[in-house]
This record gives sequence, C-alpha cells and structure tokens, in this order.
Amino acid sequence: MTHRISALISAFGVLPAVLLFILAVREYRSGASALWIGAGAVILLVALSALARDVRRLRAGPTA
Repeated sequence: MTHRISALISAFGVLPAVLLFILAVREYRSGASALWIGAGAVILLVALSALARDVRRLRAGPTA
C-alpha cells in the first residue's frame, strides 16, 4: 500500500514539474537567462526518475 501512495505522489509531482519547465521555456524565449531552462529540465528529470522508480517498485510486486 505504501508503494501505491508513493507512486501516486510521484505522478502528481510530475505535473508541476512539467508546468515549471514550460514556464522556464517561455521565460527564456522572452529574454531570461538560460539557467531557467537548465533548472526546469533538472527538476523535470528528477520528478520523472522518482516516478519511474516508484512504478518499477510497484511492478516488482510485494517483497514480504
């Protein structure tokens, strides 16, 4: 049950990460620093890796 909750939290965490990345691209296009895109990409990749880890844990099945 804990793994399901963790996967659900990770899935909902990807949404703000995607929105932040879209915001970073828009800010960069309007003349902001390229660090916006770098930070947005890093946050998105961390959120996606957490989701992938939780999904793999769910697919592995119960350990005990």
